[in-house]
Amino acid sequence: MLLLSLMFETGAAASAAAANTCGEMKSMYKDAGCCGAASKSSMMQVVPMSNHKSGTNICDGNKPKIAYFDNVDCLKDGVAQALEQSGTNVTKGYQGEVDTSAEVGPVQTATAGTVHVLPGRQPITKHYWEVGLCPVNVHWHLGTEHLSVGEYDENGKGPATRRLAAGAVRRGFRCNKYDANNPIFTTPYKWQHCDKAMQVGETYEVHWPHSAAGACGTPNQYQTPFYDGVFCKSGIISLNPANTMEKVGVQGQIFTIVNSEDYFYPNLISGMIVDGDMGQDISKYTGSTTGPSRSNTVCSTYTPITWQVDRKCHLISASAFDKMCADMKAMRDDMSDDLHAHGARELVLSKFAADNHQRLLVDEEDQKINEYRL
Repeated sequence: MLLLSLMFETGAAASAAAANTCGEMKSMYKDAGCCGAASKSSMMQVVPMSNHKSGTNICDGNKPKIAYFDNVDCLKDGVAQALEQSGTNVTKGYQGEVDTSAEVGPVQTATAGTVHVLPGRQPITKHYWEVGLCPVNVHWHLGTEHLSVGEYDENGKGPATRRLAAGAVRRGFRCNKYDANNPIFTTPYKWQHCDKAMQVGETYEVHWPHSAAGACGTPNQYQTPFYDGVFCKSGIISLNPANTMEKVGVQGQIFTIVNSEDYFYPNLISGMIVDGDMGQDISKYTGSTTGPSRSNTVCSTYTPITWQVDRKCHLISASAFDKMCADMKAMRDDMSDDLHAHGARELVLSKFAADNHQRLLVDEEDQKINEYRL
């Protein structure tokens, strides 16, 4: 059985298996104050769960293995070796310096054949589902890889102490919502499904990679690594001419985790939350894959792809994250490598960022934006 956590508690480590152990269920029963209180709500939900995953994962191993997609030096003899990168400044009005109106190629590569990027590349501006893309993975980074002035930037705050998983990872920017005097930011949570190093009060940037070549609507839709899901079906993604920014996209949304059920959302695995002011102020641009293996020296060749990033930071309950991790464990593919926070790439310099960031309006913040044109 799987016991989905919908409450805040104190303590301990997350179970590595999909289903909870009897001891874990006993502890949760006690922690919920259920002893002698049969009619009390436990704020938990018990659902069937099996460690047996039936069927065949048709996406397994579909990550491209050709050298073309290896990381490269961002510059060689002063010449850019990769197209636009992520994550960037997404403050309203920001523009990078990479000329997306320019044609690239056609060039003949040793392992990917002819690569030809047509002029005038633009991000997907509609909802991904409207153009046939589905989420194929969910993962998150410690701190943010993007920057939004006044929302998540170098002035952000969080817990003074850091709970480390096996191997420290780079932390990005933080939101400005943390309040050390408010217990919803400081009361520990007993993680049952996410990695135990996850921390109440900390900022995380959640990514939902989407693809038109995913196994959409099937048991194989969600994959780890996400590349398996992005490239699951052949004949859809092309490099000649390149259609990657039309067929591959990532949603990014930034959260500070709190220990309060006032901020519970039950279906975080499915994509960016669009509710109230959540998912409303979106930066849309073309960029690349991210992660700490890339920097302003080493660049990703998985580019150009579309990014849609929420400029605002939001509060989310720890239980909503734990529910998402439980959902990940229930997938056919083994998603255990994404149950922890990944490291954050350093903010991309403007000279490596696209000049096609979609801006909604110009306002007084434009003056501040120029301070971050690195």
